Amino acid sequence: VHRGAHTIAGEATELYEHARARVAAFIGARAEEVVWTSNATDALNLVAHGFASASRGWRGAASPFALRSGDEILVTEAEHHANLIPWQELAAGAGATLRFVPVRDDGTWTADDALALITTRTRIVAFAHVSNVTGMVAPVAELVAAAHAVGAFVVLDACQSAPHRAIDLAALGVDFAAFSGHKMLGPTGIGVLYGRQELLDALPPFRTGGSMITTVTMERAEFLPSPQRFEAGTQPVSQAVALAAAVDYLEGVGLDRVEHREEQLAQRMLEGLAPLPGIRVIGSGPGVPRSGLVSFDVAGVHAHDVGQFLDAQGIAVRVGHHCTQPLHRRLGVTSTTRASAYLYTTTNEVDRLIAGVAEVRDFFGASDV
Repeated sequence: VHRGAHTIAGEATELYEHARARVAAFIGARAEEVVWTSNATDALNLVAHGFASASRGWRGAASPFALRSGDEILVTEAEHHANLIPWQELAAGAGATLRFVPVRDDGTWTADDALALITTRTRIVAFAHVSNVTGMVAPVAELVAAAHAVGAFVVLDACQSAPHRAIDLAALGVDFAAFSGHKMLGPTGIGVLYGRQELLDALPPFRTGGSMITTVTMERAEFLPSPQRFEAGTQPVSQAVALAAAVDYLEGVGLDRVEHREEQLAQRMLEGLAPLPGIRVIGSGPGVPRSGLVSFDVAGVHAHDVGQFLDAQGIAVRVGHHCTQPLHRRLGVTSTTRASAYLYTTTNEVDRLIAGVAEVRDFFGASDV
């Protein structure tokens, strides 16, 4: 794409850029504000690398992204490693301080918990729109307003929100956001970085090489504006087109319907698990808005055993720390079991999950634990 002069190359480029525009409209953005990446982790690293390059004095120019000693980066204790480790590395390299919004005993946090830590030293506030463990929906508007009031940038992990609810990133006011294709009925190997255009145009590039330059001499290269400045090399053309098709499908179903259905299924799971002895649900209980995922701990039974027991009954769940070791450490467990409902999940499947969990402690002889 963006290379050949023949008909097939032109058609591929047209499909590729149509896909970009389609995904941009899905999140309330302009096409120029959508960068294709290999996944959401790649997208978050791209942003962190841009701050790191600016902090090292990239090309000798002053940059709004440059961090200095004493500056602070704020994340929550519930973040996925992909939205934690890049900021750890950035803080270490720039001499900044990484601060954490503490979670409560159920793994959730509030706007007040975060606002208490946003100060004039805060430069970046990074958090998940929806937690991949607790299902908590973050108070985005309050954090965006507080961060921007002190001149800080907001980076949103939208992996668990973009597939499950209608989002308008421009209206939310975040500066950057990331999500993956494979979590929203799309293919693996593609992610999306959203960034306000004026910020993307000023952010140092992540990877360099072909397709992202205007001119190259033996001494220096000049780069294209966003989004191409971040898309070096051969691009995921088929993945981008497939992701646009997934967006078409989801919008055909209706994101409001998807969100409502998932909330119903999550409440059914919570109400079914609540009376079971030895079951500790991570996150808020019934009646609180959340996503369609529910994580829980079974007293006396390791999560991997729970997963294998349920798998034998045809029930697929995720087990482990879900790339959130600090959160699990805070909650006093090494791993949990996570059941995730989506638009294709049925009430019968939720009921089978609850019935299976009700049997698991007896099966492993942990009923008296």
